[in-house]
Amino acid sequence: MSQILFTNSYFYKFDAKQWDFQQPYPPYGTMYAAAMMREEGYDIALFDANLIDTPQDILPTIEQEKPKYLVIYEDGFNYLTKMCLTVMRDAAFELAKIGKKHNCRVIVSSSDSTDHYKKYLEEGADFVLLGEAELTLKELIGELEKGQQSFDHIKALAYLKDGEAIQTIKRPVLRELDSLPNPAWDLVDVAPYRTIWENNRHKGFLTLNIATTRGCPYKCNWCAKPIYGNRYNTRSPKRVVDEIETLINTHDVHYFWMCDDIFGLKPKWVQEFRDLVKERNLDFKYKIQSRADLLLKEDNIEALAQSGLHEVWIGAESGSQRILDLMDKGTTIDQIYEATRLLKSKDVRVAFFLQFGFMDESREEIQQTIDMVTELMPDDIGISVSYPLPGTKFYEMVKEQMNKENWVDSDDLDMMYSGSFKSDFYKRLHRYVHKTYRKKQGMENLKTALTQPNKLDKSQLRSALATLYYVPTAMLDKYRLDKLEKA
Repeated sequence: MSQILFTNSYFYKFDAKQWDFQQPYPPYGTMYAAAMMREEGYDIALFDANLIDTPQDILPTIEQEKPKYLVIYEDGFNYLTKMCLTVMRDAAFELAKIGKKHNCRVIVSSSDSTDHYKKYLEEGADFVLLGEAELTLKELIGELEKGQQSFDHIKALAYLKDGEAIQTIKRPVLRELDSLPNPAWDLVDVAPYRTIWENNRHKGFLTLNIATTRGCPYKCNWCAKPIYGNRYNTRSPKRVVDEIETLINTHDVHYFWMCDDIFGLKPKWVQEFRDLVKERNLDFKYKIQSRADLLLKEDNIEALAQSGLHEVWIGAESGSQRILDLMDKGTTIDQIYEATRLLKSKDVRVAFFLQFGFMDESREEIQQTIDMVTELMPDDIGISVSYPLPGTKFYEMVKEQMNKENWVDSDDLDMMYSGSFKSDFYKRLHRYVHKTYRKKQGMENLKTALTQPNKLDKSQLRSALATLYYVPTAMLDKYRLDKLEKA
């Protein structure tokens, strides 16, 4: 029997695109909150909802644990949870109703509930924790345990008072991240994650997630920061390396996704991290998200490569400098080119996040992005269309034109406001860019197959053969795009 049952409201199987990737990660933020409440002396349990089929699957755990509190605490380190996908919101609503039916006090924390706390209170939540939530959760349950009936003094909280939804004042973000215990990895069954990853033909090995920072100080005007805000706070390199070493020894894992918005921004952090990794002779690889301008500072790329960096996802977004400036991105096309070339020279894989449909982006600017991709040939690309998130400058710029508030899942790709072209155009563009990229990739591998066949591995051979598919289908998509542009 537990006082507090933690769960999360992200269901990989509800999002066909993400489930098809077969690259799930444990609910890191939920594990953080659970570890803190355990340190406070509460009996806790965790129901990991990531891989289940329906919210109803929580019932046996609730009936066994009979918790006093059901805490639906979403992972604020996963960019997908910031998108407010309706399938996940509905799952959270169902979890809240199940909790209420079993006489739990239901407490919710997520990006979506922070933005839309009234909806969650209407659907059965007793409290919504606004923003960074560990300290609010600790204060709230402490007051509830005392029998407190008034909660106006607790910062960053939303609840119903006399039938009306109210929110208290904001809470400053936590600066000393080392004051928190490490996430409660012991509460997660890693075995099903391992099975999925090892059966993934593109990967074949377990990957786990780690956060080294919270927040992002940059001002990209389409990026929402409902949990950690515009401040940037870091764990010490020692605490991060300690966690990595523990996971290597406990789970025999040797690949990590550093799930920070921006990895290694603090001066000399990556250099100290590298030194500790080498000092302890740790054997692992990792991938990060970063910015072209940050990567070019000091000897960051050299230090990252020496510490085991395998892949970096750069927020390239666009090949048009005008679009980058409209986004308040703060980076230049030249920096994207230079960072990509330097990373490749260190045998680090480079991947681009690309975004189409921002404001009045023209067909010519779309082509500039495609040209950048085919010239630099990153090792992977991720494509989306501009998504107006509440609380952003971009949202305020387009809210009068919006015809939809949320995507159903991450493969929705509908334009939520009136862009330069209609949704059908951007959905076709998504396919066209991927095919154009794969065509170029395949042609390069085909050239290698003809000139240096001994250097070709199986994946490169498949890529070369796939050129027979991508050449005609890319041409067909281009024809369809031209028709949709004129529609």
